[in-house]
Amino acid sequence: MGRVTWAAGVDLGGTKIQIIQVNTFGTIGERVKIATDVTGGPDAITQQIVDAIGEMSDKIGSEPAAVGVGVAGQIDADSGVVKFAPNLKWENVLLQQDIKRAIGVPVIVTNDVRAATWGEWLHGAGKGAKNLLCVFIGTGVGGGIVSDSKMLSGYNNTAGEIGHITVSLDGPQCTCGNKGCVEAYAGGWALAKRAQEAVTLSPQKGKRLVDNAGGDISRITGKMVMEAGAAGDALASQVVEQAVEAIAAGVSGLVNSISPEKIIFGGGVIEGSPYLIDKIAPLIHKRTLDAAFEGVEIIRAKLHNDAGAIGAGALAIRLFVK
Repeated sequence: MGRVTWAAGVDLGGTKIQIIQVNTFGTIGERVKIATDVTGGPDAITQQIVDAIGEMSDKIGSEPAAVGVGVAGQIDADSGVVKFAPNLKWENVLLQQDIKRAIGVPVIVTNDVRAATWGEWLHGAGKGAKNLLCVFIGTGVGGGIVSDSKMLSGYNNTAGEIGHITVSLDGPQCTCGNKGCVEAYAGGWALAKRAQEAVTLSPQKGKRLVDNAGGDISRITGKMVMEAGAAGDALASQVVEQAVEAIAAGVSGLVNSISPEKIIFGGGVIEGSPYLIDKIAPLIHKRTLDAAFEGVEIIRAKLHNDAGAIGAGALAIRLFVK
């Protein structure tokens, strides 16, 4: 039996780097997970990726045919330059060029959520679909759109910024500078911020949340809000319900616009609280045109936390391996 042709799929985040061996016939093999050396800057992180792929190659007994990297940030489609990655504190980093120079194989750098969409489309819950919408809800809210078997990137390579659809003209301030974005209601940071504000106004109503945060309102997290909401806490439940409404409003607009056959929900918030899908689905149906919603499946992501790395590797194979 000959050597397996494979790509290294890299999911580069602000706290961890995950690398997965993605084989040309759709299976995965070796995997590595390491803490991201954010303080070391771009050079240190690039070296971490190169060293980890080198160790993986030694285990496998062959070099990768290509490398795919998903990064939480804005990427230049032509050069693979990371224009802005807030979690890494990066601006205009030549990541694609630097990894290619170090390893000597083709490299593609893409947005992390689009990489995860590639993963779900090619190897996960969206396999076989020609039109799908992926919505990933974590610290922020992002997405990916496949239309007529093509991944949409858009003129500025920003297609899929679902989190920044306006769902309320006078809604809460978003980190993007706009008001009333989906993310300003449903992102992990927004769940925490809105709960902290609500508890400050009504301490008794938010007693469970304050107790869970050790008495310090500023330590309330999005995860705590989701857990308290699931346990029946009235204040937390209100914050969660507003998030659900915002997600449904944003997604229903996209269903009417792009007509997907599948809507796939994933990300850290969904992983921790999969019951949210059952709350969101009927509201999408309610807000969507009957003709656009007919036959649409609303399902949970299949690859979970591996989607980004698997998708980045699968994309590299699709682009570079004949």
